[in-house]
Amino acid sequence: MIDTDRSTRVKSALQEAKMAAVVCSLPSNVLLLTGYWPVMGTSMAVSVRGGPTTLIVPEDEVELAQAGFADSVEAFTADNLTDLDRVSNAMKPILSKVLRGTNFAAGPVGIEMGGTMEGSPYLAFHIFGAKLPGLLAVLFPNAAFVGIDRWLRALGAVKTKAELRRIRQACAIAKNAFSDGARHLRPGMREPNAAQLFRGGLTACKTSDPETQRCDGFAFCMSGPNSAKAYAEYACSRCRKIESSDLVMVHCNSYVDGFWTDITRTFSLQVPDEKQTRLYAAVFAARKAALSAIRPGARAADVDAASETVIRERGLGQYLKHGVGHGVGFCPCSAHSTPQIHAESEDVLCEGMVFNVEPALYVEGYGGVRHCDMVSVTADGYELLTDFQTD
Repeated sequence: MIDTDRSTRVKSALQEAKMAAVVCSLPSNVLLLTGYWPVMGTSMAVSVRGGPTTLIVPEDEVELAQAGFADSVEAFTADNLTDLDRVSNAMKPILSKVLRGTNFAAGPVGIEMGGTMEGSPYLAFHIFGAKLPGLLAVLFPNAAFVGIDRWLRALGAVKTKAELRRIRQACAIAKNAFSDGARHLRPGMREPNAAQLFRGGLTACKTSDPETQRCDGFAFCMSGPNSAKAYAEYACSRCRKIESSDLVMVHCNSYVDGFWTDITRTFSLQVPDEKQTRLYAAVFAARKAALSAIRPGARAADVDAASETVIRERGLGQYLKHGVGHGVGFCPCSAHSTPQIHAESEDVLCEGMVFNVEPALYVEGYGGVRHCDMVSVTADGYELLTDFQTD
């Protein structure tokens, strides 16, 4: 399905920014500008103000790239049996051709500049980094260049209907994975084995949509005292054996064609004791308060405050370790994605924004409870995209 809405937004945003063109190479940004999520990270998206958007890809990605909405697709060969060339050198003639005739006096060329978080499209992928501005400066010495990281975040903050559809699919895949995995959790399992119960469901790609090209994801299990460490920026399944009295936290990031989720559920393998019940009750009360605050025009900081107030009123504020959410979609786990659901956030919620709501408590040496949902902002409130295991 061609996303004409996103194509129109890209062209309009480029006009409003008064840039001559934008050139991006990070897979998530190429996806944003063209609708195609590169596999190896050697692709580029070039959008010229008042002109076409061109997708530049290696030859072996052309078939996949046809599913995007770029006005044209250009292919290059970085190496073959007779020539071993660097990717940037192979791209030079195509970039020259694509940007030939661009009026660089009409405005700067926007490029990626700052540090960022990136969902992995493959086992390893190429990153142009500082090579990109250097390459463009050599080809177009009369052009001025400007960083557009903030512009890209704002452009991608509100999802189109087609993008939201992919995110819903990724959530549906995770729902099946969580349902299957939870049924087989047992005491005595080691955390990596437990994580695999959920990971297998993501690989199965339980979707009937013939347009889906790639779907998969990651799953991690943190049990007992290890679940109290889950506030770290990374998730980690360790070799610990799960005990029957443990809190068992399972974190998942699934994706469909480059659109990600961020989901966590915390399981108890037996009837929760009084302490666990208190933690669960506080987290779910905080979740309810946060969800109730979501609507267009609401301040993201107020959503965070609604959740935090509930936790502190219950005397558990010392176990808070992070804000209640962040934007999700083009990236699975960046706290800087718009909107930032955090006390210091200046973001205002708009219809079409997608983010997670993850109230959590972490008791050092004992365990943690986190319940992370995916939501989208609607005209009159929110849509819960992860409507499963919600008690």
